[in-house]
Amino acid sequence: MRAVARISAKTLRAAIAKHVHPKSTMNTDDAMAYYWMSNEFAKHGVVNHSKDEYVSKDGKTHIQSAEAFFAILKRGVMGSLHSVSEQHLQRYVDEFAFRWNWSSLGIEDAERAALMVKRLTYRQPDDKETS
Repeated sequence: MRAVARISAKTLRAAIAKHVHPKSTMNTDDAMAYYWMSNEFAKHGVVNHSKDEYVSKDGKTHIQSAEAFFAILKRGVMGSLHSVSEQHLQRYVDEFAFRWNWSSLGIEDAERAALMVKRLTYRQPDDKETS
């Protein structure tokens, strides 16, 4: 997951082009920002949220996983963190992505917390300072 400073068709296109292979299938909602980049991928599946569609009629396209992740991130920011500066936004996104990715692996909470704390250190301490 990557934080995007200003959401527009142009910034989304740049972020998606940087991180998604052109032979991929792109699944999106019906936002017009995605419409113009659909030819840049092998296939473009669309769910029409404006018509209350959340899974395509053929059952092959949905974006529920992405929406679920974003909902958890949004609840974390609004409910627990309350405010996140732009400077540190990517760190929080990384934390929630870490939780999301490791949640289904059956790792105990204490072990996952230890991995998370080790990974999310703001600055790595210098070896000289730790001796």
